[in-house]
Amino acid sequence: MTRIDDTPSAWDERTQLTTFLDYARDTARAKCEGVSAENARKALLPGSPLMTMSGLINHLRWVEYYWFQVVFLGEEDRAPMTDEDPDREMRVAVEFPLTRLLDEYAEQSARYRELAAGNDLAKRAEGTIRNGLHVDLRWILLHLTEETARHNGHLDILREMLDGTTS
Repeated sequence: MTRIDDTPSAWDERTQLTTFLDYARDTARAKCEGVSAENARKALLPGSPLMTMSGLINHLRWVEYYWFQVVFLGEEDRAPMTDEDPDREMRVAVEFPLTRLLDEYAEQSARYRELAAGNDLAKRAEGTIRNGLHVDLRWILLHLTEETARHNGHLDILREMLDGTTS
């Protein structure tokens, strides 16, 4: 797997926050290197039938969409999830090649990297979170780093179960 560097190029808060989010994103993509289309669609955990490598990458993509587009920018939510099918992004992911999901995730990450660079970390989101609070960009970057890192653990488990890869 490709090694990724988590050392920031500068020590200001913005660079540190964005470096760790990029590190987590890159790690998710690296965990998928060399995974076959068939293996990317396999759900290996009996208690989590939607947890596939494809599903996790698609989930990460839509999580970033939600936090940047819907919460931060206040746009209408156009995600595939619905009240009736809140995990739809995980379910439909197996219909697409993993390479496509990874490319879309990378392209979207680049757009959100620019969005984050063009806004003050203290800028409040246009939309609210569940409790009605308008979080700031700093909080969103921290939250996405946590969310991505947590799912990297799931990708680790799936990858090891699929082919024994542990790095």
